[in-house]
Parts: sequence; structure tokens; C-alpha cells
Amino acid sequence: MFEKKLKKAYHYIFEEDLLQEILKNGELGQAKAGEKIIEIGDYVKSMPLLLEGAIKILRQDKDGDELLLYFLEHGDTCAMTLSCCLGQTRSEIRAVAEKDTLFVMVPIAKMEEWTSKYKSWRNFVFESYHNRLSEMLDTIDSIAFMNLDQRLMKYLQDKAKINGDDVLQVTHQEIAYDLHTSRVVISRLLKKLELEGKIKLQRNNIKVLHL
Repeated sequence: MFEKKLKKAYHYIFEEDLLQEILKNGELGQAKAGEKIIEIGDYVKSMPLLLEGAIKILRQDKDGDELLLYFLEHGDTCAMTLSCCLGQTRSEIRAVAEKDTLFVMVPIAKMEEWTSKYKSWRNFVFESYHNRLSEMLDTIDSIAFMNLDQRLMKYLQDKAKINGDDVLQVTHQEIAYDLHTSRVVISRLLKKLELEGKIKLQRNNIKVLHL
């Protein structure tokens, strides 16, 4: 099962020899929706390659409030985790399973070895840095230039796409945590979006009408 899922997610990125090395040296892991995979302050000794599911990457301020930076899907990895691995520093992010997730953890030593041994791995690492940086810049732009209702709508659309479902099982408080605001404000803005015909508020879930 491990080999089949790895090849499904990465066969178009990595050559067969590298896939076999990942199978040999990687450690399979899984997390249920809402479960923490990497915690702020942890020493990160391996990097996750996503096989199934999705992970959200969060940053925390000095008051303990969280801000969503970006999502990871199958075929992705986290550049910030990679940076911590190579620098042997503590993690500055929290990684939480957005839905049930399957991943393989690649040890530091192999990451460095493969960078010089496999061009496909080197390109994958550089592309991951580029993609995650672009996503963080999008987050910064949304905070700096978007109204909160626009940020909220973008968040709901992104979450629906990541989950492959336009009906979101998420509470107003969870959204408030991710967008670094209060539940009262989120509830008010959700009602506004519903009146505009962009979403439909249902019991214990939100249906996104505009994708």
C-alpha cells in the first residue's frame, strides 16, 4: 500500500531509484483531522511528503493567537519544515491535519544526500521553497490589502478546494482562530456573505456557493 500511494503522489516528480530510496528510508505516518503533526518549538529531524489528505500550516504570535499561512496537499512538502531540518533549529510553525492525512517522513541525512545525488529531488526542494514563499506572500497581501470579509471568502474557497467539498464542517470559532480574529466578527461576516448569496449557513456546516 505504501509503495502504491507514494508512486501515485510522486511518480511524475521523482525517478524510480529515488522512489525506492524513499520507500527504504522513509517512515510512514498518519494523522486524523485536527491532529498536530509538528508543534512550535519542536526540533524537526525529518520532513513530511504528503501522500493523501491535507495539512494546514499555522504561525503563532506572542499572545498565542494563530494565523493560517498555507495549506499542503498530496505531492507537497513544507519548505519551513525543510529549513528547520537543514538548519537544525526549532520549528516556528504548527502543522495540523486538515483532514485524515497520510505522509512519509524523510530523515535529514537523506535529504542532504539526495540534494546532490538526484536532480529531481533538488528541483523539488527549490520549487517547494518557491511555492510556499508565493503562498505566504499571498497571505501577507490578503492581510494588508483585503477587507476581512474578502479574506474570509478566500479562506472558505481555499478550504473547500483543499477538502474537495463545497460543504465545510467547520465552526465559527475555528475560522476565527485561523484568521486571527474573534468569533463574533466571523459570525457577523458569515451572515453578510450569506445575504450576498456567496455562502449558505446550515446547521453545523457552511456551504460555499461561489467557487
